[in-house]
Amino acid sequence: MKGLRQLVTESKQMWKGFLPAAVVLFASMLHGQEWTRFRGPDGQGISQAKTIPVKWTENDYAWKVELPGTGHSSPVVWGNKVFVTSGDQKAALGILLALSASDGEVLWQKQYKLPSYPMNRLNTYATATPAVDADYVYVLWPTAKETILAAVDHAGQEAWKRTFEGVRCQHGAGSSPIVTGDIVVFTIEHEADTNDMDSAWIAVDRRTGQTRWRLPRQTNPKTSYSTPCVYSPAAGAPQLIFTSLAHGISSVDPETGAVLWEMKSAFISRVISSPVIADGLIIGTCGDAGVGKRLIAIRPGVGKSTPPAEAYKIDNSTAPYIPTSLAKADLLFTFNDRGYVSCLRSSTGQQLWREKPAAKFYGSPVWIDGRLYCIAANGDVVVIRAGPAYELLAVNPLGEQSQATPAVSGERMYLRTYSHLFAVGGGKQ
Repeated sequence: MKGLRQLVTESKQMWKGFLPAAVVLFASMLHGQEWTRFRGPDGQGISQAKTIPVKWTENDYAWKVELPGTGHSSPVVWGNKVFVTSGDQKAALGILLALSASDGEVLWQKQYKLPSYPMNRLNTYATATPAVDADYVYVLWPTAKETILAAVDHAGQEAWKRTFEGVRCQHGAGSSPIVTGDIVVFTIEHEADTNDMDSAWIAVDRRTGQTRWRLPRQTNPKTSYSTPCVYSPAAGAPQLIFTSLAHGISSVDPETGAVLWEMKSAFISRVISSPVIADGLIIGTCGDAGVGKRLIAIRPGVGKSTPPAEAYKIDNSTAPYIPTSLAKADLLFTFNDRGYVSCLRSSTGQQLWREKPAAKFYGSPVWIDGRLYCIAANGDVVVIRAGPAYELLAVNPLGEQSQATPAVSGERMYLRTYSHLFAVGGGKQ
């Protein structure tokens, strides 16, 4: 029979192993209730909310707030705070705001002086969506001269700020940071005519801002605007997934920054959309000059032993260029820059339907309770049944142009136009 001392020792060891796992599990449960980055949990655009209306009028908004300046970034949410960025290009300012999720009151705002720089007319100072966790909101301000990454606590006090090299590219930068584990990950990619600049994917410690790893990358004539996501295979550790013209679809170890596998030939033109995980496949798109060129689905590699393999690809202008697709229950929904929405079998690429419900799309869709919500460039929120048969449910005008993606948290949806932020759903408080 085991002695008392041995039982106590084994009990301590059991709790030593159980408590960290319990903390991680509890944190992940809470994380699922928040909208922590571009397109929410792991960038896949899936919400569990049940109280978002299909149709609404001006009187149905919980609140509507005018923002200082303009921008294309999407809101992120933690608890009762909504964080969003805006930019004033005349004053060369980037602005991070925290608003009350209850009533839209501006709780605080923090300004960053930015160097002036040329960019595409469709780009803004505030295109990168911030990321947020229980401690900080992480904001990225990329310009041609320098890139600022800062962590600000939920009360508006800056915890740390780092300055990196600027992003040299024709249209200005647009990729967003993400938080995974205890690191903040972002990209600095230059175009090929800047031979004196080194492109890189970078991870910093989320608590201190100190660099954890820096993965050198090739420059390319067309820089990527994609935001990475995390792929968690059935067996094995999580992987960071990046998409770019220079390196195709890449898997990176989040602990070390080492490349695990790569399909360099995946894309034939510029990558703006972000990667999508669909039942074990990884899907990305590319395009140029306002139209899509390719949608590709690959089976991930397994370390160095099993390389990634192409599942299927679609080379035509029906592929999205800017919007990121959405996968749910073996259906893949693509929103085309020219206004077409398509439904495909995510496992095979078979097209089930293709329709044009509204104007062009630059923002990306989210899935809520069996419906797709996406803001068209003219500010119309298109609501479509997320099914194998096409059904347009509603078109709700916001009254101002938009290139942002909805955020959903606490049974409310937050919609950003050039200069306003709206909250709808969940009942007025």
